[in-house]
Amino acid sequence: MTFQRQRLSFVLAVAAAAAGLSAAPAMAQGAYPSKPVLLIVPTAAGGTTDLSGRMAAQALAPVLGQSVVVDNKGGGNGAIAANLVKRADADGYTLLMQYSGYHVISPHLVKVKSWEQGDFAPVANVLSAPQIIVVRADLPVKTLAELVSYAKANPGKLNYASSGNGSLQHVTGAMLEQQAGAKMVHVPYKGTGPALQDLLGGQVDLTFGTAPPFMPHVQSGKLRVLAVTGKQRLPSLPAVPTTAEAGYAGVNATSWFAIFAPKATPQPVIDKLTADIKKVVEDPAFKKKAEEQGARADYMNPQQLGAMVKTEYANWAQVVKSSKIEAE
Repeated sequence: MTFQRQRLSFVLAVAAAAAGLSAAPAMAQGAYPSKPVLLIVPTAAGGTTDLSGRMAAQALAPVLGQSVVVDNKGGGNGAIAANLVKRADADGYTLLMQYSGYHVISPHLVKVKSWEQGDFAPVANVLSAPQIIVVRADLPVKTLAELVSYAKANPGKLNYASSGNGSLQHVTGAMLEQQAGAKMVHVPYKGTGPALQDLLGGQVDLTFGTAPPFMPHVQSGKLRVLAVTGKQRLPSLPAVPTTAEAGYAGVNATSWFAIFAPKATPQPVIDKLTADIKKVVEDPAFKKKAEEQGARADYMNPQQLGAMVKTEYANWAQVVKSSKIEAE
């Protein structure tokens, strides 16, 4: 073999080895995880999605053996966070703590989509929680029936906050308006945290949301809960009736909070993550903390979560259409 051919063979061999190394799955290049994991939350601090992310991160870190850093990227009805994770390296080090309203409702309101459900690999569901209907304490209503009567007597006077146009809070408010024949004004925010602050400050009259961020203010008397939108009363709010008990069975909405990864994330990484999240979610201490906050620890594996996403995406399309909600 001539020198030139020997040199060419050597160069080709090195190139092939380098290509093979770059294509190797993350798990093959070292035990996962070998560095901190970034968990991106699509809302501002203070809402249930943020609280879910922080609960999961705190409990998951010792199980993974690495810190899990929460990074709030609110705005765009979840699109800012979704696109960050969509474009991230698919190595398991950048994950999305997703809120169901953003994942299966908001896409029906966007004419030009910047992301699709297929851009993400389901990892695990963490929490589920019904919505509650909560009003500022000085609003002259103490029951859902009184709220409806007040809204009918003062059309367009009541305004309700949500975490964004097309969020589950927005859709829940629209469902109540539709079924009660009442008219209220929707005020969208960049997350439940800012909406809660304006509710406490009296800038808005009521909101629909999962219980965790509201519980301290309900317990202090600053806010009043009128109803729970789930099928059962919440253990943390045993005296509060469901919407069905209050005469509005059609106002039924439950949020879920789940972790997703970029779609090309290696299966061994997904398997490791979902197994560790399962340990966290099924831990009695985690379950107790979730229940105290008005939520439920609710683990689903990737296959179960993926199936739920497909079903809810189709179901909420019909709700959005019947409620005549449009993008703003």
